[in-house]
This record gives sequence, C-alpha cells and structure tokens, in this order.
Amino acid sequence: MANKGPSSPNIIDLLDWQDFPDHYIMVLQRPSPCLSVFKLLESCGNIFEERFARYVMRQVIEAAETCCRRGVFHRDIKLENLIINTHTMDVTLIDFGCGNLFHETEYHTFSGTEMYCPPEFFETGKYLARPATVYSLGVLLYTMVCGYMPDYTDREKMQHWLWYLPSLSCECSHLINACLHPDPSERILLEQILLHDWFTITPSDMEDERPVLVMQEELISQAC
Repeated sequence: MANKGPSSPNIIDLLDWQDFPDHYIMVLQRPSPCLSVFKLLESCGNIFEERFARYVMRQVIEAAETCCRRGVFHRDIKLENLIINTHTMDVTLIDFGCGNLFHETEYHTFSGTEMYCPPEFFETGKYLARPATVYSLGVLLYTMVCGYMPDYTDREKMQHWLWYLPSLSCECSHLINACLHPDPSERILLEQILLHDWFTITPSDMEDERPVLVMQEELISQAC
C-alpha cells in the first residue's frame, strides 16, 4: 500500500510478495550503493550538524506522511530503518515488518522499538498513529543532533516546554520539544512539522547547506 500510486524515492519499493496462511513474504528493493543512517551517524562521531540532520529529516517526514496518506502505519521509524544512497543522497524508509494498516482509532499493541515508543502507550496502553509517528520522528531528530537518546529528565522538561540545548538553534530545540511532548494532544501535528521554523530556510541558508552535503558525501564514501 505504501507503494500505491507514484513511486516515492523516500520509501523502499515492494518488488514482489506472497501471502501464506500464517505469514507473508515480501521482496523489497535494496538500493546500491547505500548505507544505513545509523552507520553513517556512527562514522560521524554519533552526531550530525543541524543542517545535515534537517536534510535527512525532511525526507523522512515526507516518507512518513506518504505512508499515512496511503493507509500504512510504519510503526518503527528509527535510524536503523533508514538508508541513504551514497550517489543520490536520497534517504529511504525501509523495513515494514512492524507495520500495520493505518486507521484513526486507537492502537492497543506496540510492535516497534521501545526507545521510540510514545509515552502514552506505557501510561494508558493505547496510542494514535499520527502522534506516535511524530514522537518517533522527535526521537530520531534528538538522537541525530544530540548524540544520545532522550531520557526521563528530558521528558520532564518537555512537559513544561522548558527543554533546550545550548549547542542547538532555538528552532531546533523547539521542534524537538514539540515532537517529544509527553502529552500527545500537545505535540505538533505530523502535517505541520515541515512548516515549522526550523525547516523555513532562505536561499542563503540553502547555499550554506551545500558544503555540508559535500562533506557528508565524503564521510559516506569513507564509511562504505
């Protein structure tokens, strides 16, 4: 379903599939040459510059929006499930093994990675697809620009919109807080993330991003 309609460079292509009574088999594309974003982050000392993190996040958010729009809830968006093509620099969402059909009602089971699980599931045993997706995107961004995963003390500050990191821009800190707010009703909407100030870049900002992308391409080549 995620492949329904025009193909997206940010979602892995389903080449073939076969349905069995108790399981199914999917044959998925494996772009080459490519590298997982997790491995790339490791090769960069476990931290990305904001500009490159923004470049990655923009593509991941577009992939997440496309999945929801086409009726698929990926449910396991994380560094290990993102690959970057070392020639085109396209970022692609892979591994739909934890996925489910998208619906607007609550889910009562979680099959993804615990560190990306929304706090409302631990508190109430239920969650909604879009706020949960936003939370996982927040964990992703936090990890890329901070170099470690968020913990309980971070969430306490986010509850009151007080979280920030001096090494980050105010816009980046605010977006992280907006994605990781413990209350799902207070989180930024999935469709509003790309409208956030952190993604509002001027032509001069885009010029500044180009050297960063060239540098990342060199790091990718070294990591392959």
